Amino acid sequence: MIRRIVMALPLVICAVGTGSSAAERVDLELVLLADASRSIDDDEIRFQRRNYAAAITHPQILEAIAHGYRQSIAVTYVEWGDENSQEVVVPWTIVDGRQSASAFAQELIDRPRLGSGMNAIGNALAVAHALISGNDIAGTRKIIDFSGDSANSFGGIPIADARAAALADDIVINGLAILCTDCSSGRPVFYDLEAAFAQHIIGGRGSFVVTADGPRRFALAVRRKLLLEIADAPGTGDQAWASVKRSRSYFSESLASP
Repeated sequence: MIRRIVMALPLVICAVGTGSSAAERVDLELVLLADASRSIDDDEIRFQRRNYAAAITHPQILEAIAHGYRQSIAVTYVEWGDENSQEVVVPWTIVDGRQSASAFAQELIDRPRLGSGMNAIGNALAVAHALISGNDIAGTRKIIDFSGDSANSFGGIPIADARAAALADDIVINGLAILCTDCSSGRPVFYDLEAAFAQHIIGGRGSFVVTADGPRRFALAVRRKLLLEIADAPGTGDQAWASVKRSRSYFSESLASP
């Protein structure tokens, strides 16, 4: 039933499939599913996009991609809000080096805000699932990279149903729990957001939650998350894991500094 609901969503009808007769093979299909609900203001939208743009063009990310078996990944950036607002900001893009990564980053920065409304996390996951299922790309791994400042959902497809449908199709769901961006007002919710993500949203082999509680930590968390997702693709060489290990050391030193 969930699959029928998902494939009927208007966004999916417009966004999936390009009419190609042969699927393009990549190491990873990655949906960057970014929070654009009403708790996220326009400055925070720009902040999120700038950091994802910086991450996808960072030398460590490009190195990890280059050490994959096929030396390419497919990425799309989607902003989610209410049950009728899951908007593709940047469509599926093959990233296989600096030029394609820069083009993705520039389009991400240039587009206006698209998502809005109260949380409908189940619909967000369902649309991400449909974007993967309906494209003309064959990835060795498939990941939904969900970010948000809440695990609450209001209306639409239940989170549990959308999550179960994605996991049944061997799609991994990872999470970025946004505790705060400027931290002047503290945590966005009065419960353990990381635990809620772990219990209700993420899933699949090797799934994980990364947290961010400030501008510097957000930038580092986004990059580390992408490194872990790219370097974990089957067939990715030891050199990519070496890049991840170096980044872990760098992150630890950076976060320890004032």
